[in-house]
Amino acid sequence: MTRPIPACAALLALALSLPAAAQLKLPGAGASPGAPAAGGAAPAASAPKAAAASGTEEKEKAGQLAAAGWLTLLDRRDWGTAWETSASMFRNAVPLANWMEGAPKARADFGALVDRAPATVAYKDRLERMPPGDYVTVIFVSKFEKRGEVQELVTTVREPDGRWRVTGYSTR
Repeated sequence: MTRPIPACAALLALALSLPAAAQLKLPGAGASPGAPAAGGAAPAASAPKAAAASGTEEKEKAGQLAAAGWLTLLDRRDWGTAWETSASMFRNAVPLANWMEGAPKARADFGALVDRAPATVAYKDRLERMPPGDYVTVIFVSKFEKRGEVQELVTTVREPDGRWRVTGYSTR
């Protein structure tokens, strides 16, 4: 069941400007890249595919690490640092004053973090209504003292300086 999104979370979802479904159109389940074909022979282009998969995995790891670190700032109620370390497109969409007013309210009924684990990590080079780039969306299954289990959807982007930063956050 989806809960109403608090005002701040709505601002964060607006900063991302994406429906959740657009972020997570994962490739269908099937053979992994470079896996042998039905006849048992590996495809001729398996080495480039393996290299591409490795690059994607590296990006997913980096994006996931940035997302987890940013969530730690929210858990510590370090709202200012969370805003300052978010992506420029996030900061442009969510003014600091709105963030400082809305973020504490949005997280007030959560209580302390009990547990958090990534459930889904997906890399994309294009997201709807966003400029081309490197994006990683992570869904964390988090448990809080007051609210119980929550899915936290965090999207990161690799910015021109090469660092991964949060560009969107919402809960469901």
